[in-house]
Amino acid sequence: MYTITGATGNIGSKITKILLDKGGKVKVIARTAANLKKFVDRGAEAAAGDAEDSKFLTNAFIGAEAIFTMIPPNYQANDFRAYQNRFSASIAAAIKNSGVTYVVNLSSQGADMPEGTGPIKGLHDQEQRLNKLEDVNIIHLRCAYFMENLLMNIPLIKNSGIMGSAIMGDLKFPMIATKDIAAVAADYLIKHNFSNKSIRDLLGQRGVSLNEAATVIGKKIGKPDLKYVQFPYDQAEKGLLQAGLSPDVSRLFVEMSKAFNEGLIKFQRRTPENTTPTSLEEFADFFVQVYKSS
Repeated sequence: MYTITGATGNIGSKITKILLDKGGKVKVIARTAANLKKFVDRGAEAAAGDAEDSKFLTNAFIGAEAIFTMIPPNYQANDFRAYQNRFSASIAAAIKNSGVTYVVNLSSQGADMPEGTGPIKGLHDQEQRLNKLEDVNIIHLRCAYFMENLLMNIPLIKNSGIMGSAIMGDLKFPMIATKDIAAVAADYLIKHNFSNKSIRDLLGQRGVSLNEAATVIGKKIGKPDLKYVQFPYDQAEKGLLQAGLSPDVSRLFVEMSKAFNEGLIKFQRRTPENTTPTSLEEFADFFVQVYKSS
């Protein structure tokens, strides 16, 4: 039995599909049962409830040979760091009380830094909390910037004809498709080929700037002159608020952008082991589908 937290999200849903395709027995966790129906229809077991409740989560973890853990985003949280800590503490308690011995945990590049990284700081804290668990094998997947984050630009493209954020347009950094993260996570869940507490960096296919991303995406969607614009921090924060993020989450995202721009987040050196196959050009084909349907 494999148990998946965040089963309805970009990564958890893909992990679940991979495991079910391979004939695995899977338990999927979400707040409501209705969101899990598509997996139940394929033979998965549903555990619907509040994952911040460690008793619920413990029961969901019992009997699992391996679990995938993550802190799902809550962009409306009034205190995002408090939310992250509650969720992380619930996960740690459930692992300890359920007897699970293999854990694949979603983390991020920059999680080595204790401060100044916005929402990534919560993943640093989660790594530290989980690493204190005894007799549990845990691998932290420190992933690069999700290519799927680029989808947040669709309203801006349609309304203003540009892409934009507070990150510098010419700054190159690694981007990864979530399907590549899911493939690695599923492989670890199946093989249990990790021990003690370890880290796996996942850096995508190559380093990409947001200027380049705009060029690639613009060509794909029929807007070859599409440009990326770097917004001042205060303007970027206002834009996030208008998009529906809470004031605290908006502030933290701007802090993360500063960490990118100022080099506080230092990405690992690229190797064959941390490079994944999906290119930005391939992801852009998916971007087009979402763009046309939105």
